[in-house]
Amino acid sequence: MPIEYEKRDGVAYITLTNPGKANILDKPTSDAISEAWIDLWEDRSIRCAILTGKGDTHFCGGHNLAPRENITEEEREYLRTQRIFWPLAGTVNGQKTGVDGRMGDHYPRVWKPVIAAVNGWAAGAGLYILLASTDIRIASAEHARFKFALLTQGWLGHGPGASLLAKQLRYIDAMKILLTDEPFDAQEALRIGLINEVVPHAQLLERAEKIARHICTLPPVAVRMMKEFLVRFGDLPTDQAWHVQNLINSLLIQTTTDGEEGRQAFNAKRRPNFDGKLRKRGEAWPELSEEDAKRLDEAYRSGEF
Repeated sequence: MPIEYEKRDGVAYITLTNPGKANILDKPTSDAISEAWIDLWEDRSIRCAILTGKGDTHFCGGHNLAPRENITEEEREYLRTQRIFWPLAGTVNGQKTGVDGRMGDHYPRVWKPVIAAVNGWAAGAGLYILLASTDIRIASAEHARFKFALLTQGWLGHGPGASLLAKQLRYIDAMKILLTDEPFDAQEALRIGLINEVVPHAQLLERAEKIARHICTLPPVAVRMMKEFLVRFGDLPTDQAWHVQNLINSLLIQTTTDGEEGRQAFNAKRRPNFDGKLRKRGEAWPELSEEDAKRLDEAYRSGEF
């Protein structure tokens, strides 16, 4: 199998398992990881995912750039040109759609937290998948290395890597990576904010699992909505983003059991038990007496409720 896919106690583990070929995203691997993204998204018992590679040399060395054996270079060029003007239905920029119709199949946006445990080189598509599909990134101090890996081939890349890099890093750091195409190590990745932490290689998965286990204790619907809110609406002007946030928050309070559980646990000084259950739509509120209406209006205007 090109990947190992496991689910344990609310956490999905995706491991690229072709270290002999740099854990590259060839066709079988891309198809397998696409199926894994769909499964962990649809399985509501999964609250978090960890993405890593097998071995200590490569996290993911990129895409398989070799064409089929029965395709000539001229034919390959023809197909690339065709993809510009006549992309297949069910694709985005020529890439199949999967769990997320906007970002393609094998490095989509999944509205659940994804932690990267970067065990070695993240180059080309290996860097793209970090930028597109992961939210928290832990890197091996000894082995993690990073490289955009396309400008030196005369390309900007078919993936969204350049635009994601520019959005997630400072302009000067993104431009140095893109315009020099030089590799850099985990400490430099930490300095520029590409990753969250650098840990000894022996502690890499342990640290990723500790974060994942903590996320599993949090309200799953609120966690999922927090990620979607930031990704979808974070670039809006603050007043507009705040309005969307308020609407989402009201939905969580009114339509999930977790919204009430969190407040009750806080007031009772106990650990909350978040289960992500949805609440049924209820009947209309009863008509208030004049006295109750006045009392509640005072509370509403005070904000103490």
